[in-house]
Amino acid sequence: MSENNQLDMALLSGYLDNLGAEIVQQMLDLYQQQSVVYLNDINQAMEVQSQPDWQESCHKMKGAAGSAGLIGVHQKLVAIEKSTDSWPIKKQYFQELSTLNQAAISCFTQWLSNEQ
Repeated sequence: MSENNQLDMALLSGYLDNLGAEIVQQMLDLYQQQSVVYLNDINQAMEVQSQPDWQESCHKMKGAAGSAGLIGVHQKLVAIEKSTDSWPIKKQYFQELSTLNQAAISCFTQWLSNEQ
């Protein structure tokens, strides 16, 4: 997936212009660390089949992804956050989300390295 589909270029360019590359790198690093926690929470909700925990965990990650300019991840979370599909379907969503998140982080990392 290209940067245009993964990243909110206007938001990230604004961050870069206003905050500088070092702060944007710190933001990416923090998102990377936090996304591991969010994905673990979503996975845990799935394992215990808790709809409220699923929604809460997806909601938290959705906000973080949106703030970090990861529009593909944000859109996926918007689509699955309130899903009442079966847990096997949610497991597919989770796998798709994990893959999408890694791709988005890679895009962000590559974009930032090109901007420095």
